[in-house]
Amino acid sequence: MTSTDTQTSPNFVTGKVIVVTGAGGGFGALICRMTAALGASVIAADIDQAAIDTVVNEITAAGGKAAGLRADVTSRAEMSELIAFAVARFGAVDVIVNNAGTMPLAFYADHALASEAWDRCIDINLKGVLHGITASYDQMITQGRGHVINISSIYGNFPNAGAAVYSATKAAVNVLSEALRVESQGKIKVTIVKPTGVPSTNLGASVVNPEAIIGILGHRVAEFGEHIMQSMTGELPEALADPNNIKYWSIVPEQIAETVVHVINQPWGVSISDITVRASGEEYLL
Repeated sequence: MTSTDTQTSPNFVTGKVIVVTGAGGGFGALICRMTAALGASVIAADIDQAAIDTVVNEITAAGGKAAGLRADVTSRAEMSELIAFAVARFGAVDVIVNNAGTMPLAFYADHALASEAWDRCIDINLKGVLHGITASYDQMITQGRGHVINISSIYGNFPNAGAAVYSATKAAVNVLSEALRVESQGKIKVTIVKPTGVPSTNLGASVVNPEAIIGILGHRVAEFGEHIMQSMTGELPEALADPNNIKYWSIVPEQIAETVVHVINQPWGVSISDITVRASGEEYLL
């Protein structure tokens, strides 16, 4: 191959109809933008109508195909309406990314303060994923193929202090996903994406007790706190901020979204079933 030769990767995203929940911001909005740029038709769903309007307008202004619908993942009826909307608008649902989530980290001792947030976490993280699966299942079976992508977490790997409810919901996502894979092999592809901690997302706003993060950091909690402060003040060492350095400290939302796009960008016969994305120099122990 000469220096003037070029090699382009196949694009298996173009032409797919992709539904994304929690699409008003964070990973969800990025996934919408990235897949639309590759030629997908995107349905952005969120409980924040203004946020999804912004995402859809950005995509269409750039020449992409997108539509938005306000949908609450905790409502089985609204998720069914979302799938019907996608089919009416673009004729199919090839991929659903069950991305909406909340992270109310808290100790059992915080139960009086955390109980409502825990209930909401169960409704969104567990029931919301189940609703996304069941709402899209019949359509995908009728089409003869489909792809369900569920956003889990490294917190779902093992139980740990300060994250009993959150970890339980993510462990449940793993089980729901694997059971779906077993039941629908050769019909529906199933992928579990397990992000590590991503401090630069707004997911941290749902944490009830900030000290509860110790369960995933253990003896590295002081080091993590120091790096958080350095990142906030612009004093983080260059090596820790460089994704091309083995000491890279924390991934950013774009790197999670790129991983989801990579999972989608496979031929129908290839399924990436389980993938964890983390920084090589992070402090998280799980």
